[in-house]
Amino acid sequence: MSDVFWNDRYAAAAAAGEPVWSIEPNAWIEQVTGTLPAGSAIDLAAGEGRNALWLASRGWSVTAVDFASAGLAIGRQRAASAGLELHWVTADATTWVSPTPADLVVFAYLQLPTAELTAAISNAIASLAAGGTLAMIGHDSENLEHGAGGPKDPAMLWGLEAVRSAAAGLDIAECRRYDRMTADGSVAIDTILLATKPA
Repeated sequence: MSDVFWNDRYAAAAAAGEPVWSIEPNAWIEQVTGTLPAGSAIDLAAGEGRNALWLASRGWSVTAVDFASAGLAIGRQRAASAGLELHWVTADATTWVSPTPADLVVFAYLQLPTAELTAAISNAIASLAAGGTLAMIGHDSENLEHGAGGPKDPAMLWGLEAVRSAAAGLDIAECRRYDRMTADGSVAIDTILLATKPA
């Protein structure tokens, strides 16, 4: 989907005073990054900044990147209300590479066709410092028939082997399907990747 679609969606949500996504961080991102020592972090496809804001609240120096400026504007307002300072960048995760390598790169539910997702993962790896951590989670292809929620277009769902292949060269701690309980008690099927860049 285009930045126009997402800008319109975020702008409508802001006008209604309702978030598009949860204000809380993604539970898996919180779990796997919560024990890491704070350093520099990048949240790719940050949307309204829920993961970026949580990392900043834990002492990370955070850059939040999204191609929808309206989503980042919501994040900026939340950051100001919470007294947090972040760097906000309007850019496409499939083309943007950080000029300064970071200790941590996260992204959650960046649903793209395989070629574009591979480009985003490549850019995330290029944005990592040696020894840095990549943590990513997205709707898995199995979710279409066996899980709840998520995109209905198979082309937009992550393939486990495609993700593993795109992360080749990293030291992979986890790359697997992950069952996630939704708010209504249904089970969604995600792909997770947790890996580090060799020092």
